[in-house]
Amino acid sequence: MKEFTERHHAFIAAVFYDELTRAFGERGKAAFVMATQRYAEQRGSRMAQRAIRDGKPLNFTTYKEYGEWVNTKTIVDAGESNQSIPVSFAPDFEYKVVRCPWAAQFKDMGMQEGGVCYCTHLDKSIARGFNPYLTFEVPQSMHDHEYCIQILRNANFTEDQKFERNPENIKGFDYHCGHSYKTYSQITNAIFASEGHRVSSNVLERFAAEYGRDMADVLLSYKDVDFDVI
Repeated sequence: MKEFTERHHAFIAAVFYDELTRAFGERGKAAFVMATQRYAEQRGSRMAQRAIRDGKPLNFTTYKEYGEWVNTKTIVDAGESNQSIPVSFAPDFEYKVVRCPWAAQFKDMGMQEGGVCYCTHLDKSIARGFNPYLTFEVPQSMHDHEYCIQILRNANFTEDQKFERNPENIKGFDYHCGHSYKTYSQITNAIFASEGHRVSSNVLERFAAEYGRDMADVLLSYKDVDFDVI
């Protein structure tokens, strides 16, 4: 079995967007947005739980330090790891994302429209789950522009500031993909009942066709994990 990577993670979101919008149109898109927000808020909440445990304030410095992922070796070796260029550090931290494996995967699938929807809601929802009083803005993404713009309002970083992530807080992309599939499925199934179950099944089958049945089975192995807590 190959390593789960950022591209597998993007594939799940892209196919859910495709299946939902094909089956239900605007209602499907609304369900996709809700599922993306729920998934992201859960991630942010776990980050906050670890920060509170460690006595850290729920500010943007801690937010940057308590992220749950780093680029995988597969993506780094392929030259696809995330790359960004800072625009300003204080009072707002603004930066351009000029390379992103999620964007590359959405593009390869011809799913840029889904990528715009995903990235419009993802990071701001992670921040909201971490601390709803923080403001994270994403005015544009590289799915339909040359680069993403992301803004952390009143972060007040310094130019030489470093953000070190504790390896104990990092989760593999098998975990992140299992989380993504479970949350999107839960929301889809709850809203659309039997038709939603059909969408979730279609996503799993398309994942298995692309990456193998063994990797699809790993997604299902996370179905009983409570992603709301650490």
